[in-house]
Amino acid sequence: MHAATPSIAGRIGPNAITRVAQVLPARVGDDAAAALFDAAGLARYLREPPEQMVLEAEVRRLHETLRERLGIELAADVAQAAGEATGTYLLAHRIPKPLQAVLRRLPAWLAARVLLAAISRNAWTFVGSGHFSATAPGPRAAGVDLQIRANPLCVDQQAEAPACHFYAAVFERLFSTLVHPHSQVRETACEARGDDACRFEIRWR
Repeated sequence: MHAATPSIAGRIGPNAITRVAQVLPARVGDDAAAALFDAAGLARYLREPPEQMVLEAEVRRLHETLRERLGIELAADVAQAAGEATGTYLLAHRIPKPLQAVLRRLPAWLAARVLLAAISRNAWTFVGSGHFSATAPGPRAAGVDLQIRANPLCVDQQAEAPACHFYAAVFERLFSTLVHPHSQVRETACEARGDDACRFEIRWR
């Protein structure tokens, strides 16, 4: 399964910014959160949260600033919490409740196929100019593999370990709710680490 061609090149949905703004104050305080957004040149988004697609460069700059100012561990915690909040938002506002009910009744492998088809159609909203693809699981599968190439959040970034905590948390929130409650996501390769793609393993056994 491959993502559709993005209709707005170089832009990403605002959740990668608004959910950081949502979870950050609880971890560093309101003043420090405001200072971080100001350092990233995005203070205006705290005053008026974006409702339309935002520039990839803005999202990348925010997450880079988090790592620089908070350190790798706390920045990862913020990104993971923001990803979980994004997944919760998508479940509440973007994925129709009747579809969610159907997915929960399906065998995990079949629910995963349906969910992946929906994710692939809308991948341009979270990978922007990057490219998303996924394996289509069969009846005996106990998981799926996802891949993002030319990940816009990894451009010019360097990390010693996989760093896409935001994406991993979004995927885990969706799959654990709609496919199998024991779904877990592990990023096995990351462009920020020098790998040729960001790869995610989702397993539910």
